[in-house]
Amino acid sequence: MHKSYLLLALLLPLMAGAQTVTIDRVNPTNWWVGMKNPNVQLLVHGPGAGTLTYSIAYPGVKLVKASTVDNPNYAFLDLTIAPTAKPGKVQLVGKKDGQTITEAWELRARDNTPKAQGVTPADFIYLAMPDRFANGDPTNDKFADLRDPNMDRANPFFRHGGDLAGAAQHLGYLKDLGVTAIWFTPLIENNQPLTNEGGSMRASYHGYGFTDQYNVDRRFGGNEAYKAFVQQAHQAGLRVVQDAVYNHVGSMHWILQDLPMKSWLHQWPTYTNTSYRYQPITDPYAAPSDRKITLDGWFVPFLPDLNQQNPYVANYLIENAIWSVENFGIDAWRIDTYMYNDQPFMNRCNAALLAEYPRLHIFGESMVNNVVDQAYYTRNNISFPFKSNQPGGIDFVLEYGMLDALKQPVSYDGGVQRFYQTLAQDAVYQDPTRLVTLLDNHDQNRFLSEVGDDLDKYKMGLTWLLTTRGIPSMYYGTEILMKNFKDPTDAEVRKDFPGGWPDDKENKFTAAGRSARENEAFDFVRKLATYRRGHQVLHTGKLMQYLPENGLYVYFRYDAINTVMVASNTSDKAAKLPTARFVERTGGFSKARNVLTGETLNDISTLALPAKTAVVLELLK
Repeated sequence: MHKSYLLLALLLPLMAGAQTVTIDRVNPTNWWVGMKNPNVQLLVHGPGAGTLTYSIAYPGVKLVKASTVDNPNYAFLDLTIAPTAKPGKVQLVGKKDGQTITEAWELRARDNTPKAQGVTPADFIYLAMPDRFANGDPTNDKFADLRDPNMDRANPFFRHGGDLAGAAQHLGYLKDLGVTAIWFTPLIENNQPLTNEGGSMRASYHGYGFTDQYNVDRRFGGNEAYKAFVQQAHQAGLRVVQDAVYNHVGSMHWILQDLPMKSWLHQWPTYTNTSYRYQPITDPYAAPSDRKITLDGWFVPFLPDLNQQNPYVANYLIENAIWSVENFGIDAWRIDTYMYNDQPFMNRCNAALLAEYPRLHIFGESMVNNVVDQAYYTRNNISFPFKSNQPGGIDFVLEYGMLDALKQPVSYDGGVQRFYQTLAQDAVYQDPTRLVTLLDNHDQNRFLSEVGDDLDKYKMGLTWLLTTRGIPSMYYGTEILMKNFKDPTDAEVRKDFPGGWPDDKENKFTAAGRSARENEAFDFVRKLATYRRGHQVLHTGKLMQYLPENGLYVYFRYDAINTVMVASNTSDKAAKLPTARFVERTGGFSKARNVLTGETLNDISTLALPAKTAVVLELLK
């Protein structure tokens, strides 16, 4: 299998002989008048498209340069679009040997619909896999003309039929839960065949094997369904995060079927996988060969690795990113496998997006286990030779610290000390509040299983997630106690949301369909998320934490108006917590309201903390 995919990547198409020249694709598929950057590079494809001499006669649109590459089926046209240009159909005219080819390319007016609003610490992000969340349109479950025509909910590795229409039906559920933003794993077309992984045939339902960046997968509803979903989400007061993939594409990506040039991909004499080791990237003593394998090795055999140092590849990816924000109106940008990308390219891409959309938030996935390596991929205060301009990132290190706090016994350096110590190193980041925090995701064990199906620990972890610094995100189903481990397969943590399909026996989108324990968890998340949404002190308030003692950990979120105290007992025994030690933050307050129970405490000099409990107290005069 490795060899066949590598051959696909290595073989350039045969040179075109005498044939009819045609154009079958132009990417970007359209552009807009009035973008801050007036330049755009068109990828033009078709038999012999690179052998044509091009011209454009459209007021305000100038063809600056036409470039050819190894494959004569490609031309790259550099255009400049003046602010005075009018929306309309631009005719791309190509001539060769008396033959004239004309291809219409659309120039649009920008609209005033909300877009690129960003996500901030005021938000609470809900991560869902669209194929596994809800099926609102059974007519798009499968298509005979796609390489994977299967849909079978009984098979954990096949597509299950979830789509954008189904997700749209549950926007009210998300808003009621206290969610303010929804992030889907990629919606882009994955016209991939089933792949043999570990002896099982698996579909690319996860969405990370792109085959055409300009099309949302038909099985999710297509481009128009995505536009409609984003508009519905915005009308409901929710923001939308798009999952971007720059590092690789699916092996059946249309460009790979007719590769423009060998350097479009990272090529190796024999198949070479990435080592998945991040240390060689930041290690000042790293061997260049180790670094090259980390960055240029393929993620898996069926996800060929793009060469972002190739200027045509870089332009293609950057323009698609801008096109996606403008076309669909998304608000934030999560970047897959961030650390495997060429980092100067990432800086260029981030800068291009932020130049057009200053409020857009960008946060990438770099799964490392220490704050120094994590800081490398975001704006930081460390003297690295390379300086990242990424505004945010996914805070895996804090996740590991919170899990250790819940799973490890109380000790001098373990348990809740791990949570405290991770936050204590926030000085490495220019703005740690823009990191996206989490307790699990689609690639990890589900949170409830990580904490031994212990509802008390579950509540304590969710309390931390929703009250500490950063932008909290929660994996779908956590609120109804979905659980499982990814061993033996990822499918175990990617099960369908009960009630998302018309024939489901249980509907956990409703209180009536949930068990008493599930409703207890749902109500807990809703109450805390709703409180968080309405209290700015948990968005922009400062954070002060105190050294944990005997498993007791206290921190405060505070501003000039409000103070919230979070006191946690991570031990398995009830404890009394004298508060005189925290007078820097409790001074001037004599009472408190328990946010989760509504109880008023008229004396806060000593707090009674049951075992495995975190209390959230709004301090009162």
